[in-house]
Amino acid sequence: MTLLELSGVSVHYGRIKAVSELTITVNEGEIVTLIGANGAGKSTTMRAISGIRPVSAGTITFAGEDITRLRADLRVVRGISQAPEGRGIFPGMTVHENLDMGAYARKDRKNLAAEMDHVFELFPRLAERRTQAGGTLSGGEQQMLAIGRALMSKPKLLLLDEPSMGLAPQFIQQIFRIITEINKEGTTVLLVEQNAQQALSRAHRAYVLETGSIVKSGTGRELLADESIKEAYLGVA
Repeated sequence: MTLLELSGVSVHYGRIKAVSELTITVNEGEIVTLIGANGAGKSTTMRAISGIRPVSAGTITFAGEDITRLRADLRVVRGISQAPEGRGIFPGMTVHENLDMGAYARKDRKNLAAEMDHVFELFPRLAERRTQAGGTLSGGEQQMLAIGRALMSKPKLLLLDEPSMGLAPQFIQQIFRIITEINKEGTTVLLVEQNAQQALSRAHRAYVLETGSIVKSGTGRELLADESIKEAYLGVA
């Protein structure tokens, strides 16, 4: 079943067209990844889906509902949650308080303690640091916190924007293992990632963006084997 569909979506920054007539589908239960160079329009696409950036043309449909003009907070209520590029945690709040902020839009607050326990199971480091201020965590721990906070809204669709950016190799491996685990537990994932090797090896399907347009799509395995993708994104000549 199609959970998310972008149909002919364009996004402008003033006169600059950052995304051009994008058509993407994400099916329930998938990990779908968007790869591309800096400035390709990946993060802009994520902002359009989450409602942070308005679209100038096209439609966005989520779970059968047209959400193109829906406010960002109401998209969270519908089941879309994002761990943004740059993490965006609240540095002066504790780990526990940051996670609690992730559940601000939820009406069913009776299960919050169990949800938080589950986040701590996924990220034991956060459990060890639950009373520590978010701003004192390492980069990898802050990324874990950003993902954990997004999970606290119990999303149907988790948007992850550059989760491995700036992380040490051991943290990158850990983050991608947890993304796979989250997906196996039933959460659909749309992933923007510059680490194409990791992203494509985990993704069911993938799209390649160049200057705001899709130039290739296929399964993760197909694109990993594609010679032009290897040369452009995997460092294989």
